[in-house]
Amino acid sequence: MAEKTESKRRTPRKTRSAEASVAASQRDSQAIAPGLWLVATPIGNMGDITLRAVEVLRGADVLACEDTRRARQLLSLLAIPLEGRQLIAYHDRNGAAQRPRLLEMLSGGQSVAYVSDAGTPMIADPGYRLVEAAHAAELPVHTAPGASAVAAALTLAGLPTDRFLFAGFLAQKRAARLTALKEIATVKATLVLFESPRRLAELLKDAVAVLGADRQAAVVREITKLHEEVARGSVGELAVMFQDREARGEIVVVVGPPSKIDPLEDQPERLDARLHALLADLSVKDAARTVADEFGLPKRVAYARALELSRDVQ
Repeated sequence: MAEKTESKRRTPRKTRSAEASVAASQRDSQAIAPGLWLVATPIGNMGDITLRAVEVLRGADVLACEDTRRARQLLSLLAIPLEGRQLIAYHDRNGAAQRPRLLEMLSGGQSVAYVSDAGTPMIADPGYRLVEAAHAAELPVHTAPGASAVAAALTLAGLPTDRFLFAGFLAQKRAARLTALKEIATVKATLVLFESPRRLAELLKDAVAVLGADRQAAVVREITKLHEEVARGSVGELAVMFQDREARGEIVVVVGPPSKIDPLEDQPERLDARLHALLADLSVKDAARTVADEFGLPKRVAYARALELSRDVQ
């Protein structure tokens, strides 16, 4: 009886060993190049996963991620088994401790696939120091590009996309948030911000105060998901729309660039006063160059105004 029992115990072990060998053999045939792989994952709809992302996740020697639970769920949905591979958590809190470990693996010729919770790694994501360290160590870095909430929101918002500034999440405290908005208020580009549902109304209210109520904007919510929504209008209109409305899900706020303002029409007294002061010590050319930089004016416009004022003085 004891011998039969022992025999029964050995059989599953042999089976598991055989299965592991087959799995390892299959994965070897799908092996990818050594180095750090940055793998974009869907931001909502799983259909947005790329064939390349699946290939890298199947073939990488090691998988690194922000949240192991989210990563396991992703692998399960994609029917990608771990097959004994390490799944390593890498995030803001443990990055300093985990980087040497991952770099050692990369130095040993292994392939490490890094995924964020959703979207493209490095975009509002803690992984950039890992990439920085890999480059510093002259280790190969690859990308498997795909979904990005920034790019998706820009395509949906219907605002200028030739120049844009991604500012990520602004500060939670109002004073710091107002300061951040003032720093980007005059940037001649479309602004892209991430925000949580519970702070959306506050952000829009502050945007009215700093950016102005008339700038065109969009609140893009739940991109690629069942309840995807694009609310468009002026910043003021959106502030009113969401002041008493409970927003839900992942939110991206897109604000169009500031209107083109001619400083000669908008603030002529300040411009002229500055030129008068400069012309007391500088040549017309130097005074014009200075105000062109300070006021964001074309140099030819600044020079024409400086020349006109210098004639008046004479």
